Amino acid sequence: MTECETKSALSPQGTPYDKLSHFVNVDGQHLFTRNWEPSEEIETRAVALICHGLGEHCGRYDTLAEVLVAKGIWVYTHDHVGHGQSEGIRLDVTDFGIFIRDVLQHTDIIKEKHPGLPIFLIGHSMGGTIAILTMIERKADFAGCVLIGAAIVINPDEATPFKVFLARVSAYLFPQFGIAALDPKLLSRDPKQVEDYASDPLVYHGKIKARIASQLVKGMDNIASFMGGIEWPVLILHGEMDRLTSNAGSKLLHEKIKSKDKTLKIYPGYYHVLHREIPSDAAIVKEDIASWIEERIDKKPAEANDTDTVVEEKKETNKENDQETTKEEPTKDSQVAESAKADNDVGVEVKHEE
Repeated sequence: MTECETKSALSPQGTPYDKLSHFVNVDGQHLFTRNWEPSEEIETRAVALICHGLGEHCGRYDTLAEVLVAKGIWVYTHDHVGHGQSEGIRLDVTDFGIFIRDVLQHTDIIKEKHPGLPIFLIGHSMGGTIAILTMIERKADFAGCVLIGAAIVINPDEATPFKVFLARVSAYLFPQFGIAALDPKLLSRDPKQVEDYASDPLVYHGKIKARIASQLVKGMDNIASFMGGIEWPVLILHGEMDRLTSNAGSKLLHEKIKSKDKTLKIYPGYYHVLHREIPSDAAIVKEDIASWIEERIDKKPAEANDTDTVVEEKKETNKENDQETTKEEPTKDSQVAESAKADNDVGVEVKHEE
């Protein structure tokens, strides 16, 4: 069933959109959607809207969705413009704000279908950039945000100043010019997941194009401009060994935002796609996400902002001297020791020592 009535059109794969779940954005482009509904035996208590990452598609979040629906969380997602089964030039966007606009349109559709239910945003990689800017644009619509390896600052190892300069120049002169290729081996330590990504026909396997790279940098710059005003509940997750997005951005976000309800977790040894890591480790991440949302389902955004507790991995809280506290327990199958260090007004940031 389609998200709205529209004339017949074909997806990039040649399937008529009247046979695919979708909505039509304000530019008249058909955006493919997916949703996972809790079973009849489980009460629907909340909604999650997932924003996928650069070059991938929304179908790659099925295993995360399965964990969420088991908790009574109805999951929605869509392929961004130029991605997967949605219309648009492959991996191209004239303005990063288009992604945010489309997420807000999908949010309005969800609100009509589920009036009164809290909505949580989940963003991975570039989708984390989109999720943050969406929350900044219209925070009252959401009960909280989960960030998975979010692109918040430029990764100095992968995006040198010369590459950034080249992207900006090329974006103006040759917007479709490919400037960098993504190595699937950097996504996960699980060889099966690497192969699954490399063989997925809906994933864009070409080089990242200049214009979308430049627009992503612009999105990160916008986050930097508004970071100090962020006050909503947020769970920030990042892999210690992530070479595609810098966990320094996640640490900076945790330090600078004003939210009292904020959690930072750096998973020792993990790569970029936390929810598609080695099965036992990915299961921990997915349960962390589901538990964090579940504990905030009955809270309105304003109420969540009034709390100064931060959820730990074992669902314990620690309140001391009216300061926020963040603790992290070691991830399973890891020999990495951890330490927690007080950080003035922003509480304790999780760090792992080798």
